[in-house]
Amino acid sequence: MSVQAPSAPSIVAEKASRAVDERALRSLFIEARTANGFHAEPIPRAILEQIVELAELGPTAGNSVPLRVVFVESAAGKARLLPAVSPGNVEKTTAAPVTAIIAADLHFYEHLPRLFPHLDIRSNFVGEENAEKAREFAKMNATLQGAYLMLAARGLGLDVGPMGGFDRAAVDAEFFPDGGLAALWLVNLGYGDDSKLFPRNPRLEVNEVASFA
Repeated sequence: MSVQAPSAPSIVAEKASRAVDERALRSLFIEARTANGFHAEPIPRAILEQIVELAELGPTAGNSVPLRVVFVESAAGKARLLPAVSPGNVEKTTAAPVTAIIAADLHFYEHLPRLFPHLDIRSNFVGEENAEKAREFAKMNATLQGAYLMLAARGLGLDVGPMGGFDRAAVDAEFFPDGGLAALWLVNLGYGDDSKLFPRNPRLEVNEVASFA
């Protein structure tokens, strides 16, 4: 007896039923803000690990997964990081229970035989002649994953404060001295002190951002 394939409308209805509710949208986007201060409550290691697990589920080209994260949580780690942080970001970075260094693995392609075994794309990135292509590929996909990581953190009840104000070369020299990783940005993580939030800045209208072809 043959099994009838589901119809397109039933597939669409099933997928539409997966849409998250308004509470989730508020946590991830509508009410979520860039944290500018934090309470001292530490973040359990299990939550940080779950954030990474969730971020890894988001799509990357060729399942390359080039994101690498250093969760700076100890006093010694902060002492290594803070000299590279711009003056305006020092106070909140000091207060944050964890500061994540979002980085790209420039040698991500070494893992492709395991991560993308059905097609050999590693050779596209190996060798000095492909170094710049590999670097751009790694940075693009690690950037995607960094965004997934921030949404995962919000989804698990944390506040996030991404920062570009730091000396990337200094962070790379301190934390990635072998040159295999490249820092992209920093993200303060924790339970935000809402009294230190700035008013939300304006956003563009949809028709200023999107067009339809």
